Amino acid sequence: MVKLRFVVMMPVAALLAGCASAGPIGTAPSIQVANLSELPPPGIDDYPLPQSAALVLPYDRLRVSVFGFPELGRELQVGPAGSIEMPLIEPVQASGRTPAEIADEIEARLRGPYVVNPEVSVDVTERAARLLTVGGEVKAPGRYPVTGSMSLLEAVAVGGGTSEYAKLDEVLIMRTVNGQDYIGAYNIQAIQRGNYADPAVYPEDIVMVGDSPARRRLLGLISLAPLLTTPVIVFDRLLR
Repeated sequence: MVKLRFVVMMPVAALLAGCASAGPIGTAPSIQVANLSELPPPGIDDYPLPQSAALVLPYDRLRVSVFGFPELGRELQVGPAGSIEMPLIEPVQASGRTPAEIADEIEARLRGPYVVNPEVSVDVTERAARLLTVGGEVKAPGRYPVTGSMSLLEAVAVGGGTSEYAKLDEVLIMRTVNGQDYIGAYNIQAIQRGNYADPAVYPEDIVMVGDSPARRRLLGLISLAPLLTTPVIVFDRLLR
């Protein structure tokens, strides 16, 4: 089994802004900083994107028609393992293939024993939602559908926005491209200020908003203090 490396990339502005932060995101020997200004987009070999409409994915709905044999036609859903079931023949692998490729295989399997010269058409009638994971310090972590283009700020908003303990200068996008795992580190306040572009996110990405232990401690102290009668003065080198 090939061991994958995690490659951390950071926009230059984020890297400079993070110099005074609590420290590196990870120090495992398998992690190295990539000389990239942005995360590479995923490709067809990683997973088909919504704009790659020619390819079928699990849970898509298909209409299969056999000319002259309406009883062999079906409206069906691609199973979680990526296959479809047709009468007379064994299950056909559909995921990751074009409708034309699926039709060709069905024709080949029907030809001879069942139909002399089959003509099969396959149409996608409904696309399953492509999902993005949003987690960490957001108000509503979970898996959310991506039906079109989406940016990091939009993904955080879909997750309900950041929580009170969020560390806004440690927001990660995790992505696999050509078998290589990448982690992009971003400061969403810097993005909001226009220091650098709001990066695109894609289905199967994982967006994680970091946690600020210092802010948790501070809010914990405040919750115990009688702020109506006296202020709270805290000296903590980690509150930066």
